[in-house]
Amino acid sequence: MSEPARLYGLKALVTNAADGIGEAAARTLVKHGASVLAVDTLNSGVEPHYKAVRGVEGLTASLRDAAAMPALVEQAVDRLGGLDILVADFPLQPEAPLARIDGELSALLDARTELIMALCRAALPQLKKSPAGRIINIGFLRSVFAASGSEASTHAEQNLADITRALAAETGNFGITANYVQPGAIMTPASREVFRKDTSLRDYCIAHSAAGRVGEPVDVAKVILFLASDDAVFVSGTGIAVDGGRTDV
Repeated sequence: MSEPARLYGLKALVTNAADGIGEAAARTLVKHGASVLAVDTLNSGVEPHYKAVRGVEGLTASLRDAAAMPALVEQAVDRLGGLDILVADFPLQPEAPLARIDGELSALLDARTELIMALCRAALPQLKKSPAGRIINIGFLRSVFAASGSEASTHAEQNLADITRALAAETGNFGITANYVQPGAIMTPASREVFRKDTSLRDYCIAHSAAGRVGEPVDVAKVILFLASDDAVFVSGTGIAVDGGRTDV
């Protein structure tokens, strides 16, 4: 007898889902029984991308405007018939890898905080109705930071940890969990372009991974699946690093 689908009947909204980690998450969640609305920006091609994928519907929307999040949640509820799982990732990418904690990083973190909180607050009334409400925030890729940017990368993860813990405290009474996934060097289209321009950063990431390789989006998607499932029902306010292990600790 086959194992029952882990997410059977659940409804998931995944942002930044046209490719990379978001696409891997959407495909993994639907594989395990969820219905998925995969959202990305206007020119991402997300709608035709999922035309032939049963259980996943693509949708274009603004993912850089916090004021647009309530309307996005309304569309998700209209198309899915409810909402149980929220995978929050946003296409915030600096022009070049960040090397230090400065105004550019602060602006990036402020934008991410505003977007996450707007999306989660808009989704909260629906998640409260769910028997399995899940918020899963996705951190910045290691390729967002220069080889010398370890302190900035740590600062960005701490920022995401603080946001997620606040959400966990706010939503725990309703049976909702809030966690984050911190990717390491994952080979997404965005990372590939960064590494193409700076092969030394790619080599640095490989050398500082205990696994000795760059990760794949599905490596992150499997952790998202765990946090979305009943296996993680008593896990909240915490984060999981998906980086192959670090050699510089």
